[in-house]
Amino acid sequence: MASRGGNTDGTQGDTPLLFARVLDGKGGGRPIGWDEIQSWQPGPDGAVLWMHLCRTVPGIYEWLQERFAIPEPTAELLTSDATRPRAFREGNALVATLRGINFNPGAEPEDMVSMQVWSDGTRLVTLRRFPLQTPRDVLAAIDKGAGPPDAGAVVTELTEAMVTRMNQSIVDMNDHIDMLEEEDMDDDPEEMLEKIATIRRNCLGLQRHMGPQHVALEAISRDAPPWFEDHDRREIAETIDRLRRYLDDIDVSKESAVVLMDELRTRALASNERATYMLTIVAGIFLPLSFLTGLLGINVGGMPGVENGHAFWWVAGVCGGIGVLLLAIFKKLKWL
Repeated sequence: MASRGGNTDGTQGDTPLLFARVLDGKGGGRPIGWDEIQSWQPGPDGAVLWMHLCRTVPGIYEWLQERFAIPEPTAELLTSDATRPRAFREGNALVATLRGINFNPGAEPEDMVSMQVWSDGTRLVTLRRFPLQTPRDVLAAIDKGAGPPDAGAVVTELTEAMVTRMNQSIVDMNDHIDMLEEEDMDDDPEEMLEKIATIRRNCLGLQRHMGPQHVALEAISRDAPPWFEDHDRREIAETIDRLRRYLDDIDVSKESAVVLMDELRTRALASNERATYMLTIVAGIFLPLSFLTGLLGINVGGMPGVENGHAFWWVAGVCGGIGVLLLAIFKKLKWL
């Protein structure tokens, strides 16, 4: 893994490094290259090395085991596509898989992107496959000197930023539902049903990933190693509360979409029932008339009224009278 120029996926040459900083404990940090990372060791000054890597670069699985003595199952978890959110403690290290909203071009809100985390308190490794904005936001704060001072604070800010960015997608879905509620449901019910179905799929997708993430954050707050300080646990607890509120908002959005869909279907069913009812009334009026005209129209000699030439008018008058009588009966029965 020699270090050369930049690559199309943001890595430095053929190395997995996207960026790295050595935190100074005061909110700032200095850049560090891939070659220097190979020999970096924790010092008495309490500096923390944060590396953000691309996990799809060949050799990263073996490098994690050799450089940090990470057990093989954990290294496989950190570099695999099994990205269901989870977190656990392994000795003095914290291991986690988190997911955030995918804001890459062409992605849907439910297409979430994962980030794996490993840290022993002095070294922090975050890994991703697809571009993720959250680590870049934390990096920008560090470069301004206003970032997290240690590994626990970096993990806390990463999780908080990932959860906070979910809020925009939830707000957008709520706005879409409000707009649909204000629209005339009779204009284009098929298009509206399609929009509602999309919102429901987005809600289910977010809920499918945010539910396990809630459990993962609780595991971090509860089982994190001693270097994860009390104020970090409190921050994680606040993030958990925020995530719980977002989950509640998703439930409300999902239920609102169901109510809208039920109302549309009820209106469509009522419209079909009215059409069927009117067809039944029309059939009820014309059925006896059709029977009478069919009976009188049979080709049999001796039918009354044929000889004098007034048969048509007699039949028309009788049919009209029967029609009026049926209408009166239907009105009396309150069928009309």
